Amino acid sequence: MTGDGWSAAVRRRLGLGRLLALGGPEDGTWITERAATAVLRAAVGQLPGLAVTSLRLAPADPDAAAEPVVPAPPSALPPTALRMSAELTARGDQPLPELAAGLRDALLAAADDRLGLVVSDVDLRVTALLDVLPDPLLGGPPPGAAEPVATAAAAAALSTPGVAHLTAELGSPVHTTAGHIRLELATTPPHHPLEVARAVRSAVAAVLPEAESVAVLITWSG
Repeated sequence: MTGDGWSAAVRRRLGLGRLLALGGPEDGTWITERAATAVLRAAVGQLPGLAVTSLRLAPADPDAAAEPVVPAPPSALPPTALRMSAELTARGDQPLPELAAGLRDALLAAADDRLGLVVSDVDLRVTALLDVLPDPLLGGPPPGAAEPVATAAAAAALSTPGVAHLTAELGSPVHTTAGHIRLELATTPPHHPLEVARAVRSAVAAVLPEAESVAVLITWSG
């Protein structure tokens, strides 16, 4: 790989943010922070009186993390409860405690109902009080679909309801090592990302029973 190619790959990887575990240790599913925050931003984008300007997710207690039952993607976080940190601007004529409470409730509900993320803490910081709020930032467009991969694993994943297409943010859409398969994909609403990932893992295991484990990395949802 050339210097420019290596630099581009690093920038692409950094743009994904952290790789967060969905569900529990047995679910074998991860989602990029970029994909997760896009879903969360969309869920709270129409709340009156405020605009979320920054949203990050990180382990609430790294020492309490569990060991996943399947090999994780490179540098992925192990299953653990997360802390959500959000910055927001608010209308100066609105009561801040009520706005913050509504945003916190909406973020927690979206993390659970729309993604399957376990969030234990939500930290909010108001950075400005404005007369007119900026338009909400809902994240960039989904990455382009990867080239078709003629494998049984790819075919099983693509036939699963809720899978939009395979992606290739960390390399090949289907990564195989001794006894382990990892698929990288995008999901589409209204399907729940964690449920889609579970269905993909079951479908791949059914067509490739020799695989000892199957993991899923969701790089875009929505």
